[in-house]
Amino acid sequence: MPILIVTLLALLLVAWFIGQPRWVAWRRGKAQADAFPPEWRRILRRRVPGVALLPADLQLQLKKHIQVFLAEKAFIGCKGQAITDEVRVTIAAQACLLLLNRPGDYYPALRQILVYPSAFLVAHEQVDGAGVVQSRRDLRSGESWSQGQVILAWDDTLRGAADPHDGWNVVIHEFAHQLDSQTGLTNGAPDLGQAERYAAWSEVMQSAYDDLCDATDAMDAGGPAPFLDPYGATDPAEFFAVVTEVFFERPRALSVEHPALYRELSRFYRLHPASW
Repeated sequence: MPILIVTLLALLLVAWFIGQPRWVAWRRGKAQADAFPPEWRRILRRRVPGVALLPADLQLQLKKHIQVFLAEKAFIGCKGQAITDEVRVTIAAQACLLLLNRPGDYYPALRQILVYPSAFLVAHEQVDGAGVVQSRRDLRSGESWSQGQVILAWDDTLRGAADPHDGWNVVIHEFAHQLDSQTGLTNGAPDLGQAERYAAWSEVMQSAYDDLCDATDAMDAGGPAPFLDPYGATDPAEFFAVVTEVFFERPRALSVEHPALYRELSRFYRLHPASW
């Protein structure tokens, strides 16, 4: 009898592995086949004006991504933040921009999005120059965790979406981290699909990162502010998230200031936003 039970369990496990992808594809197809709710359209027009700048085919693709994203991801309100369709659609629209034209999954490691009314405190440890570990608590607009969570401040989410040309968007930033971490490491080198692509990616990213670090040091010494947000000089992971924000919100300027960087991001995201 124990052997029979083990055999049955093994067969059930095999059946699950075979059937799971088909079930997921069916469920997502069903979500995308539903009509996009009129109220969600009104939310996009009111809260995410950048959607209207997309070509018509990408607008349609984005709406289908939003439908799947909202069917699969849980939203949790924190510190009294209510979770409404306005919150869910506004966040999903910005997160799904990074999925346009790209094969793959809907942030497979992500289970839930936590939303605070405003900036929230995050405790972390930092090692100073003397090697002493210090505990700090910083206010943050967003966080991306490898444990399957993205945390966002709702007021900064709205502010980032309201101006699609300022190069600052906390949702795009944190979901770029989610893409980055799909390789198992959050290091500024997301899954490029082909091993031979990493050499060019590394060369371009490292050069631009080094330039930003130099420009940030010069700014601290009284020089002009660099084109890219100095926060990107924190480390390569933050650099990737920062340049992703600029790629989607200031693509023409990025293509002029850093043409090689723009080309690498355009190849990765399979988009050419400078032409929109």
